Amino acid sequence: MTADGQRIYSVWTRPRPAREQLSRGQIVSEAVRLLDAEGIESLSMRRLGARLGAGATSLYRHVANKDELIELVVDEIYGELEVPDADDPAGWRDAVGHGARSLRATALRHPWIASVLGRVGLAGLGPNLMRTSDRMLALLEAAGFAPAEADRAMSTVVAYVVGTATGEAGHLSLLARSGQDEQAWRESLRPAVERAMEEYPRLRQGHSARDGDPRAIREETFEYGLQRVLDGLAARLER
Repeated sequence: MTADGQRIYSVWTRPRPAREQLSRGQIVSEAVRLLDAEGIESLSMRRLGARLGAGATSLYRHVANKDELIELVVDEIYGELEVPDADDPAGWRDAVGHGARSLRATALRHPWIASVLGRVGLAGLGPNLMRTSDRMLALLEAAGFAPAEADRAMSTVVAYVVGTATGEAGHLSLLARSGQDEQAWRESLRPAVERAMEEYPRLRQGHSARDGDPRAIREETFEYGLQRVLDGLAARLER
């Protein structure tokens, strides 16, 4: 609630404080550094205030709680996305693919984000998310989609990327906690995996086909799915 009794639903609808001991940018930057270093479990208003050399009270002038802080840090991360300009309608597929790969790469640089995407309130009001969404819509409209369908097409691409990247981010977080690199972790699990698959020949065959560099396999798997999503959008345009 504001001083005059108005309910606040999101950090993006909260009035900015008239006087700032700390700027919103300082708070967000330090929160991202904390999250990247120690994960979502480490984030608290008290802990962040200590890192900034200020009490939690100073933070509460900007955000009412941890959820509002997460709204800010998620939008900060969306600011890293690269979405090309819509200056070549014929190249829409490569441009949308570039934006999708950038979204995945951003999520993997900040694997903690996978656990908070469902609790970011009115995330669509964040300036970085609004900017990148608008650029993606411009690409799809230039390709030939009507505005309403461009929005659905964008949501389809984003849902694929976020779903895939969430699983990858969880996997990478587990690896980080184990202290092993990806290849060593995979090899350590191989005997248990092979025993579990003894009665499932199709799973064994699929698992054998995924032998090799785990990172390269993740890249190939993501690219396969992305291209099939883009195939579907291209076929829709042709119709």
